[in-house]
Formats: sequence, structure tokens, C-alpha cells
Amino acid sequence: MINRVRFPRAARRGVRRQARPRFAVPALRRPPLTDDPRFLVWCPACDWNLVPGEGVAPGPTRRERAAVARTDRLYEEQAAGGDSPTARRDWLLASAAAGVIHLVTVGTFALALWLLITGTVVQRCVGAVVLVIAMTLRPRLGRLPKDAGVLDRTGAPALYSLADRVAAEVGARPVDVIQVTDEFNASYGLVGLRRRSVLRLGLPLWEVLDDRERTALLAHEFGHRVNGDRRRSFWLYSAVSALWAWYDMARPGHDGPVVGRDEVSLLVRLGAVFGRLVLRGVAWVLYQGLVLFDRLTSRAGQQAEYHSDVLAARAAGGEAARGMLAALLLSGSVDTAIHQIRAKERGRPRIGRPRTGRTEDAPAPPAPDLLWEQVRERLASVPAVERERLLRLSARDRSAVDGSHPPTHLRIALAAHAGDGDAAVTVTASEGASIAAELTPHRARIAAELLAG
Repeated sequence: MINRVRFPRAARRGVRRQARPRFAVPALRRPPLTDDPRFLVWCPACDWNLVPGEGVAPGPTRRERAAVARTDRLYEEQAAGGDSPTARRDWLLASAAAGVIHLVTVGTFALALWLLITGTVVQRCVGAVVLVIAMTLRPRLGRLPKDAGVLDRTGAPALYSLADRVAAEVGARPVDVIQVTDEFNASYGLVGLRRRSVLRLGLPLWEVLDDRERTALLAHEFGHRVNGDRRRSFWLYSAVSALWAWYDMARPGHDGPVVGRDEVSLLVRLGAVFGRLVLRGVAWVLYQGLVLFDRLTSRAGQQAEYHSDVLAARAAGGEAARGMLAALLLSGSVDTAIHQIRAKERGRPRIGRPRTGRTEDAPAPPAPDLLWEQVRERLASVPAVERERLLRLSARDRSAVDGSHPPTHLRIALAAHAGDGDAAVTVTASEGASIAAELTPHRARIAAELLAG
């Protein structure tokens, strides 16, 4: 992906001294303390024990305060209904930098061909090496997935029908491929020279959402096709892909000791040391280029995420969009539930033959797809006070899905600012049942993989 560098640090770590969210987050009403032993006991009135055992954190650095100010300013611009004027300037700079990368790639390839055609024997050997390097450093555009999680239109007509309706509502083209994964996430991307669309649905996230929230999830992902997210354009994506390939090649591996075997000459060892130093310098320069690209595209990328959230609210309703975004805060609870269920299932007795040769009467393990029912039941039992704690923790730490997304609490706040309109796309009970039936084999397969660890 184009945002593999998670900068700045404030996007992940946040400002520790900020006890309350600055903006009006659509938080739940402050519930009383809970005595549920599965969750922390904390005080909604004073945020006592919001994070257990946390001491006095150091104050934010100047760079972190600047990052927070940029994030807050972008939210205010989006809430006011306007676009960030800085985002266009950054996009122009990023496009120019992408042009330099493409010129270097094309120039390397042209140099290799020129040496191979017009050079001497030695020059042709050098040209062959340069050609191999040029082919290795070419941008990776991705390819269509072909694993077990891929759904085709003939095998999942109900899911594709819903996806097509949602795509038409947000103004996007129908998706080419839908893939089911085992991640608590969802993504939309374009791959290959033909830029075919791939929608990846993480089954753990899909299973904890209701039908309206699933529609909001689809609308958000399809919104990336029409929300002006230029990070996904062929020009920028291929440039950053090439830059990552350069960095991976220049990045030195684990350095071994300089001294070693007697048969290794001093010249070779000195050359190895010099080569590592040169590669480290080149890798550092390339890494700074990746950081620059991330900085130039982060504002436009976060603005595009906000636009996708607004499209999700229009397609599925504001309440469904907020519910979908709030579910992202429960990723830790889902992981904990899966680990607990896995540990419980591993401790269950199994039907088998003991050493005595007799069959032991023991209860059979439940079907793997029952994992999802148990996960949903556990998440439904999460008390309101714990959901409030997670929301406040997200506001304090300014946590996000990843470095390319705005803080989750600001996304929820913007979805609340958009209002509670009626859903443009609805799912009937029969349609939901058909989609569930189409996903049954994948539900069982992924559940078995998760239970196996």
C-alpha cells in the first residue's frame, strides 16, 4: 500500500496529557462503574484508571503538537463542509516527486538497453546487470488474488448484488473481485495494469456487524473509488511502489562480523564494509523519500477517509455508519475473545481411542463456524461503560486504524455531524440469509484457522 510508513509518531502515540477529547464525540451517556470482572473498573467522571498502572507521561514534543494541530484543523475543515487547501498543494508536490521516480526508472531501463545494443563486450555485461536491476526495481502494481478466499459472481450472487447496489449509490463502478480474509479490517484497491478493483472483507469484522453496518462498511470502501483519494492513482501508487522496491534492495541485512575466516582477503572485507556503508547511506536517503511521500499524501488521504465516511452515512444511515466506526474500537476485544475461545476449545476432551483400546465417551468439539456466534455474544455483552472507555482512550491517544486514517474518534464525530438520514440501501432478511449462506464455507474455514492458532 502507499502508506506503509506510519508517521508522524503522534498519530500512533498521541498526546498523553490530553485527558478529554477536544471535539464533541458522540459518546454514550456516562454509565456508572461496572463490576464486570472481565473489564477494567474506571471512573467516567474523572477518567481514573482509564489506563491501569500508567504513570505521569512526558509532555508532547513540538513535532507531536504540530501533528495534532494539523489533524484537528483538517477535522474542522471537513466538519465545515470544505476541503483542505493544503491537500492540493501537497498532492502537486507528491506528483512532481513521483515524476522524478518514474524518470529514474525509465532512465535506468533505457541505459541498460543502450549498453546492450551499442556497447562493447564489457559494456554489454554491465548493461545486463543494469537491466536486471531495472527489472527488479520496477513498480509492483499487484495482481488479482487467487487463493481460497476469493468469491466469484456465480458463487456469491447475493453478496455481489448488494455490493453492486452500494457501489451504484456512491457512484463507483461494480467491483471485479471480492476476497474474504481473516483480518479485522476491510480494504479496497486497484491492481494490475488494467487497474481492476479488489474488495477485501475481513470476516472477523464482517461477523460482528449487523446488516446496516455491513452496508456502511461496503459504502466506505467503495467510496475510495470516488472520494478523490489520489494515493490510489496509478501515477502515485506505482511511484511509491518503486521507491519501496529501491529501499528494500538498498537496505542492508544483518551485519556479520568484519573479521572472520583466514581465507577471506583483507581487500574483500574492506570492500564489504565500504559497500555496507554506501548501502546504508542510500537506504537512508530512500527512507527519507518514503517519509516525504507519507507527509505529502497523509492530509489528502485522511480527507478522503472522511469523505468515505460521509458516503457511508448517506448510503446506510448515520447511525449505521457510527456503529461501523465504533466497532473498529473493539478489535482488541475481538482478539481477546478469539484467544479465550481457542484456549477453551483446546482444553475440551476429544473423541478418540485411549491406550486401553476403548473408545472414550467425550463430547465432540463444536463446529468451527460456531466461533462467530460466540464472538458476537461476547461483544454484545461488552458493557456501555467499557465502550465509553475505549472511545475516550481513542480520543486521548488519537489512535487510528493505521497511519493513513484519521483518529477514529474524529471519524465518529464527523459521522455524527452528518446527521441521521435514512438509509439509501437496505438489506432484506432473505437477502441477508442468502449472503450468510454464501459465506458459510469461508466462515467455517477461517474459524478453523483461527481456532488452530
